[in-house]
Amino acid sequence: MQKQTTLKKILHFFLVKIILGIFIIGGLVFGVEWSGNSLLDKSSLSDYSKNLIMAAAAAAIALTGYIFLFRAYENRRINELSAATFLKNAIAGTATGIILQSLFILVIFITGGYSIIRVNPVSFLIPPFTAALLAGFVAEILIIGVFFRIVEEWFGTKIAIIVITILFAILHINSAGATFLSVATTAVAAGFLLSAAYVAKRSLWLPIFIHFGWDFAEPGLYGAFNPGISIKQPLLTSQVTGSTLLTGGITGPQHSIQALILCSITGILFLYLAKRNNNFIKPFRG
Repeated sequence: MQKQTTLKKILHFFLVKIILGIFIIGGLVFGVEWSGNSLLDKSSLSDYSKNLIMAAAAAAIALTGYIFLFRAYENRRINELSAATFLKNAIAGTATGIILQSLFILVIFITGGYSIIRVNPVSFLIPPFTAALLAGFVAEILIIGVFFRIVEEWFGTKIAIIVITILFAILHINSAGATFLSVATTAVAAGFLLSAAYVAKRSLWLPIFIHFGWDFAEPGLYGAFNPGISIKQPLLTSQVTGSTLLTGGITGPQHSIQALILCSITGILFLYLAKRNNNFIKPFRG
């Protein structure tokens, strides 16, 4: 009995839960991608179709793995991925991501630094849609669903937001072309904003689709550089010039001063909504 109690305590220690969650879900995604690519390489499908199928499969296995793992692990309903809240949060999240990126570009356009060279066929949106789908689902299930959620349960909402924001800053200090501004905007957008969005609605759908809309719009719609996604042909072939402060330089508009300001404001609004909905969690005392 004592051994069972000790084992249970170990398995439910927050670091163990985080490591197991990331390892199991990440392993499932890797396995699906590896086996799927092996099978699809033998087919006559186009690269667009293959990539879209693989992105959908990876997103599906990440969702399924998370739901089954934590339903059994924590013996609870997975309300943060409720089907009932999917549609409204998917729409709100996608709109938020696209609107934020549109505002970043609008500032550059107003200052004369953004120009459209060519409008391409709508079919050019398939690759960025595919890349954004994969990034949004897998990244936020692991980062917000596993890491942030479990840290928050133990240390409370305020500490968890501080931890994930600082962690993103530390992880991106040595990124290619990193500047103080690029590190700060990454920490605010990926750490503060997305975790605040989750707390506001207690739904993983919202940060998942903010990430999706964000990654879809910047390189896919506007043809701006995004260091995390490589898109050869966007909907709008464009030219971005001007001050690094406004354009983000070699790291793209998502690392501009307007991105830092707008993401900070949006994150604060999400936290205000979370506070109003009494969604803040206090530190675990057990």
